[in-house]
Amino acid sequence: MTNPVVSELLQRSNALGADPRNTNYAGGNTSAAGTDTDPVTGQPVELLWVKGSGGDLGTLTEPGLAVLRLDRLRALVDVYPGVDREDEMVAAFDFCLHGRGGAAPSIDTAMHGLVRAAHVDHLHPDSGIALATAADGEELTRRCFGDRVVWVPWRRPGFQLGLDIAALAEANPQAIGAVLGGHGITAWADTSEQCGANSLEIIRTAEAFLAEHGRPDPFGARLPEFEPLPETERRARAAALLPLLRGLASTDKPQVGHLTDTDVVLDFLASAEHPRLAALGTSCPDHFLRTKVRPMVLDLPPTAPLEQVTERLRELHEAYRADYAAYYERHAEPGSPAMRGADPAIVLLPGVGMVSFGANKQTARVAGEFYVNAINVMRGAESVSTYAPIDEVEKFRIEYWSLEEAKLARMPKPKPLASRVALVTGAASGIGKAIAERLAAEGACVVVADLDLAKAQEAAAGIGSADVAVGVAADVSDAAAVAAAFADAVLAFGGVDLVVNNAGLSISKPLLETTERDWDLQHDVMAKGSFLVSREAARVMIEQGLGGDVVYISSKNSVFAGPNNIAYSAVKADQAHQVRLLAAELGEHGIRVNGINPDGVVRGSGIFAGGWGAKRAAVYGVPEEELGAYYAQRTLLKREVLPEHVADAVFALTGGELTRTTGLHVPVDSGVAAAFLR
Repeated sequence: MTNPVVSELLQRSNALGADPRNTNYAGGNTSAAGTDTDPVTGQPVELLWVKGSGGDLGTLTEPGLAVLRLDRLRALVDVYPGVDREDEMVAAFDFCLHGRGGAAPSIDTAMHGLVRAAHVDHLHPDSGIALATAADGEELTRRCFGDRVVWVPWRRPGFQLGLDIAALAEANPQAIGAVLGGHGITAWADTSEQCGANSLEIIRTAEAFLAEHGRPDPFGARLPEFEPLPETERRARAAALLPLLRGLASTDKPQVGHLTDTDVVLDFLASAEHPRLAALGTSCPDHFLRTKVRPMVLDLPPTAPLEQVTERLRELHEAYRADYAAYYERHAEPGSPAMRGADPAIVLLPGVGMVSFGANKQTARVAGEFYVNAINVMRGAESVSTYAPIDEVEKFRIEYWSLEEAKLARMPKPKPLASRVALVTGAASGIGKAIAERLAAEGACVVVADLDLAKAQEAAAGIGSADVAVGVAADVSDAAAVAAAFADAVLAFGGVDLVVNNAGLSISKPLLETTERDWDLQHDVMAKGSFLVSREAARVMIEQGLGGDVVYISSKNSVFAGPNNIAYSAVKADQAHQVRLLAAELGEHGIRVNGINPDGVVRGSGIFAGGWGAKRAAVYGVPEEELGAYYAQRTLLKREVLPEHVADAVFALTGGELTRTTGLHVPVDSGVAAAFLR
């Protein structure tokens, strides 16, 4: 049974974390002290439950809490070796743990255990950080709160910061919390309800203070040449630039992109002060650990010629990498972790928006959310003072902290297709849906493309959130529709790495009954459609410069001649040769092109359910419901081919093991001797 203290803590945490005005995603921590029964002695024991490392307040559950013996935690004060060795105290937290399981204690654990209050919140609200990063933040805090909230000068999170806050709380019994210079806020109380109320009082009071005393134009005059483009033009420009940007941002390791073109971003980038403020970088550790110390900022208007912009972005990227390497060299010490990568995590494009990058879509999206927090912080600080984030030395100490390195080492190993973006045509059902589901399960971001948008979106929703899969409309026989589908994919994830040509239909008729319209429809969708999709895929992949995979779902019919199937089998032979032709042409760009030749996939197939099954069953003289078994019995393995078997083959070709394979056709037909490749 859950301890009532824990229930109250989770309720308070979730309520605070649900409102982005209170704290950012995965930012801050909460705690509660109380008693429970020691299972060994049967006696009451005083415990501290505190959000563990890496959790998110809005979705926090009991397994995300670290549970410590409060007497042992507070006894660490007597053995604390001083600020020069305070990192050792994190390892000491493990000796204070109570019971089994639970989350790893975070660096902020000392803050929660040393303050003499039963309930403590540490949060990163934009309004609080605005005061914390103002040049005269201490005076502003006094003006805003009087003696109800104390000022704590900047100190890197750790045991000493916990001691500092505890000492100020004890010396100021009237105080309900503190503003932590350069960082955030902390609130405390004897009850969970009052602690949550105190946190909200600090946040809302700071918001009201900034609204009342702040000047209306903290970012200075607007720059007419940097005004936002109209939405349609803005999205088109973003789609044109994103593949290049993603390739640049993936110089050290592959990244997924996320576009943010909300008013808060566009207004900031249209202001005269945005270059100065962007160069100062973010301040709150939670912010710059995800955004890096500063963004890369394009210094051209959104109406500049595309060729000029792309050339300038390459120059800025080269300069950014050199600047970041110099930053590392200025501050690295003999024991510092190796430089993790010199590419930007945030790219600002005036008039267009912000592109954020991360190892997956969620990480990229959250990095963008953090920079929006940073813009709000800058606005607040500049409205009442001057934005003055913590200095570069302190940022480096946190970014390359051994404890942060240990936290990164605890992260699970990435899945084989992590950071890759896949687009699958005809993916709302059957083989395409099975492929999309398998690629997502292996870590890819997936674009479910289908003629029926509603079904594509439904299939994508079945795979996961928009961080994992999106559905887009795609009539593969229409060049403009194909280009639009790829633009949607690029806007969703930053680019495309893996494309599966699966969309198709099948017309089963004897030669004399096959009409010109039948022939044209079959070839428009599959031969022309595959060509259009592959052409657009190549454009994006070449611009990215990251290589890629194109997979054709062809058929055993591409090499096996069956009766009453002229249009379908001919078009499959066309697709099969496209594989060879494109493998030869695109290899110099690191793009591999391969094909898969399935036997008839009856169960779960949209084509077979749409009438093709009945026609093929009539050709072979078997009941339609026995067609799959009939196909299986004519194979060497006597086993039916299902959509997931085709999906397995797609993953085998693209999952990282066959890195030197291109131009190959893989049979997935349970062994049809007549279709053996020669």
